[in-house]
Parts: sequence; structure tokens; C-alpha cells
Amino acid sequence: MEKDNSFLGTQPVGGLLFRLALPTIAAQLINMLYNIVDRIYIGHMPENGDLALTGVGVCMPILMFISAFAALVSAGGAPRASIFMGRGDNDAAEKTMGSCFTLQVIISAVLTAALLIWHRPLLLAFGASENTVDYAAAYIEIYALGTIFVQLTLGMNAYITAQGYAKTGMLTVLLGALCNIVLDPVFIFALKMGVRGAALATVLSQGVSCVWVVRFLWSGKSVLRLRRETLPLRMELALPCVALGAAPFIMQGSESVISVCFNSSLLRYGGDIAVGSMTILSSVMQFAMMPLQGLAQGAQPISSYSFGAGNAGRVKAVFRLLLAVSLGYSTALWALIMLFPRMFAGLFTPDPALLDYASRALRVYCGAMALFGIQIACQMTFVSLGNAKASATVAIMRKFVLLLPLIYIMPRLMADQTMAVFTAEPVADVMAVTFTAVLFAFQFRKALRGISGPREMGR
Repeated sequence: MEKDNSFLGTQPVGGLLFRLALPTIAAQLINMLYNIVDRIYIGHMPENGDLALTGVGVCMPILMFISAFAALVSAGGAPRASIFMGRGDNDAAEKTMGSCFTLQVIISAVLTAALLIWHRPLLLAFGASENTVDYAAAYIEIYALGTIFVQLTLGMNAYITAQGYAKTGMLTVLLGALCNIVLDPVFIFALKMGVRGAALATVLSQGVSCVWVVRFLWSGKSVLRLRRETLPLRMELALPCVALGAAPFIMQGSESVISVCFNSSLLRYGGDIAVGSMTILSSVMQFAMMPLQGLAQGAQPISSYSFGAGNAGRVKAVFRLLLAVSLGYSTALWALIMLFPRMFAGLFTPDPALLDYASRALRVYCGAMALFGIQIACQMTFVSLGNAKASATVAIMRKFVLLLPLIYIMPRLMADQTMAVFTAEPVADVMAVTFTAVLFAFQFRKALRGISGPREMGR
């Protein structure tokens, strides 16, 4: 691979996008295995597997919140580092990466302390019942100790991908996922640790990935290197990264808030079986959407580098290809879920009642998934071009302005109040995609007109 990263601005867009995207997609899918595998094993525990699955599902808002903080720093920092590289300023790119590394360590310490102190009240507020809170608490008490591993693995791996080392980024999460798959049955079943064993397997696996990614960035194999002199926190570099990362943070963090709202409403109208179904639905949705996220992340280094180099035609070509592939994938996946919902739900539970309920709800919940390729392509292109304001706007619109109120409005409009809660998702998606597409049409043209020559970006 070219050491100066100039290939990001010269090689044909189609081949380069898939060269970067395929390992990134694999990395996203593998990374999701950390939690998906836990839920599959837990759901098949011989005693109280359904209650244990529901309890761990209640932990999901907390896990998403931790991941959101990784995105807050890295999802803005990695594109800015790519833009700096496109302008030939690797020194600024390294200092950006070093500042973000230090900031993530600080955030990890704060999150760990908060979770260890307040996890049980949070779980009860997030939809745990008396039947499931002990399972949830047992899982999160151990998972909290690995917060720094999650932060650095997810956060710093973005800088590996931003340099074009997509295969190395994939290997980072593959290593951890394989450890998790091996350790889960050992700790859960062989050592009879149950949900605590699932959490411990995840923490140890993330630790292995963390060591791998930090070691790579510290070595001479990386174009951008972590060095002692780049580690001091420079707020003039870190704050713009946080501003740009606000949209991905809102997207992922709002998933946590929305999950709480879903769980509390479903517990009210449908009880533990409805909350358990939501665990399955959200797992299917997350696993299904990972390839879209990976594809967009594969396109990000090309878009950001080309934007920094002032190549408007290349930026446009990347977006068109990203949109076409994303929309094709989301449509195909929607069709599979509509045709075979029981197959997807059956991955997580053998319980007949829960399987029937989740299969019916899955078709409702994923009703507008076909359109989601448009949302992801536009959203991630905003981030790639450094448009923090527009990216944050569409993230806030979809989750807080539309979906959150609809969770409480739809049960007032439909006779089946539990299914009405699930219906809020596709209704919000249709409205959000329409808004995003209109805003993107204006903002993208404006961005392309503005890069006829390189512009100065604040450091």
C-alpha cells in the first residue's frame, strides 16, 4: 500500500470504494458479534434464558451510550485527519489523532465510575423489571470495567481505516470477535457463570482488540503515528472533532434514549415478552444495518481526502456510488425480513411464545427499512465533508423530533397499543428520509461549489 496515501485521491472510485468498504463492512459485522453472540448464547441458556435475554437487552441503552462516546471523538476526528492528509499536512493529522486518544481515555474513566455507582437505578429506569434487573445488573457490573477497551478499540480503529488500512481495521475487530466466540460458551456454560460470563468474555475480547489497535498506531507501519509528543490534549484540535462527531454521537446516543423509551412503553403495554421482543428486534436491526455503516465508513476516507484536495468531481462520484449500493442493500434486506421474519428471530430464542411475538413485531418494526440506504448515504457524506451542522440536524430530526414523540403518540391512534409502539419506527423513518434527502440536495451542491480551490480549515 502506498505509504503517502495519495491512492485515496488517484485510484478509480469504484474499485477503491469496494477495496476499502469490504473489510470495513466485515469489521462492522464482526464488531456487532460481541453483543449479538452474547445474546444468542444467553437466550439459549437452559434455565430462564428468556428472562436473562430480556435483562441483557435492557443493558443495550448503556452499551450504545458507551459506543456513542467513542463516536463523539473518533467519528469527527478521523474525517478531519483525512482532510488534513489530503492537504499534505500529516503533522496536524497526527496531533488531531493524539488529542482524540487522550480525550477518549478521560471519557472512559468518567463513564466507568458513573456506571459502577449508578448502574442499578439506571437499569430500572431503562425498563428492567423485578424479574430481569438482577440479570441486567450482573452483566453491566463487569462490562463497565472494560469501558476503556471499548472506547479505544472503536475510537482509534477509525484512524486506521481513515488511512486506507481497511484490512488492518477488520483484523482488529476480527481478533476480538473470535476470542469472544470462543470464551462465551466457556464462561457461560462450562464455568456456569451465566450472564456474568458473557460480560467477562466481552471485556477480555475487547481488551485484546485494544492492545492490537494501539500497538499498530504506535508502530512504524502506520502513516499517522501515536507519539508521546502528539498525546497532549490540544483543545483547538479536539473541539472541532467533537463538533463534527456530534451527529454520529447523536445517532448512536439517541439509540440509547429511544431504546429506553421503547422498553418503558412496551413494558407498560405488553410486559416482559414485549421487552424481550424488542431485544431481538433491535439486535436484528443493528446487525442488518452494520454493512451500511461499514460501506459508508469505507467511502469516508475517499470523500474526505478528495474534499481536502479540492476534487469536486471525485466527491460526487463517491456519493453516487455509495447511494446506489446502500439503497440496493437496504431494499434487498427489507425483502428478506418481510419474507422470513421467523428465521431472523429464531437466531435469538427457541421459546415458542417469544418467537411468535417477535416474528410478528419484526415485520412492523422494519417496515421502512428499504429507504434507510438513502439516510445512511446522505448522513455519512455530511460527516465526510466536515458539515457538522447539517449532519447533526438530520440526526436530531430522525430520533428526537420524529421517533421519540411517535412512540407515545402511536398507541393513542391504534387499537393494538403494543404494535403501535413498534409502528413508530417505520413512520419516523419515512418522514426522516424525506427531510434528509431534501436538505442534502441543497447542502451537497453548496459544498461542491465551495471546493473549487482548497479552503482553510481551522486547527
